[in-house]
Amino acid sequence: MYIPNYFRVTDVEEIIDFIQKNSFGTLVTTKKGKPIATHLPLAVTKKDEDYYITGHMAYGNPQWRTFETCGDALVMFQGANAYISSSWYSHENVPTWNYEAVHLYGEATILERDELIEDLTKLLEKYEKHRENPILWDTLSPELLEKELQGIIGFKIKIRDIQAAYKLSQNRNETDTRNIINGLRNEGNPSSKQIAELMVKRLKD
Repeated sequence: MYIPNYFRVTDVEEIIDFIQKNSFGTLVTTKKGKPIATHLPLAVTKKDEDYYITGHMAYGNPQWRTFETCGDALVMFQGANAYISSSWYSHENVPTWNYEAVHLYGEATILERDELIEDLTKLLEKYEKHRENPILWDTLSPELLEKELQGIIGFKIKIRDIQAAYKLSQNRNETDTRNIINGLRNEGNPSSKQIAELMVKRLKD
């Protein structure tokens, strides 16, 4: 990913937190030189000093069969994004787009059955535990769980390279930045407001 220095993020803990909050990602591998992608809920875990991305896909999805031959897989996560009108600048310029994005690279391998069950248990806890009637691993029947396990493939990716960009108008002066924030707040859509608040936080830091 091309990242100008203004927008580069290198704090690993900050990036991991971003992934945990924006965990619906895109997994990209190649088959005979052609990229293929699957959009998936993913998790990030740390074992010893290494970070791993874990997830699962349908057994019928041919992508998992590319893991042994594709080399490194690419996993992409995206946060908020918003159009930036150059009418908000104090000088003539062209419009742009603000966004948050993380790319991870590493070799993908298949999870063993016990690893997959552990991963699915944690996934359910993350998204269900706070609910009034949570659907957790131990609340589902063994028959249903066994049936579902037969239909999926779990995988893990040991992260070898992390690339992260938060493009939040860091290359603009304070006057233009505040004008952009006000403009985004008036756009009337949640993503623009989210970018505005991220920019405010950057100003305070």
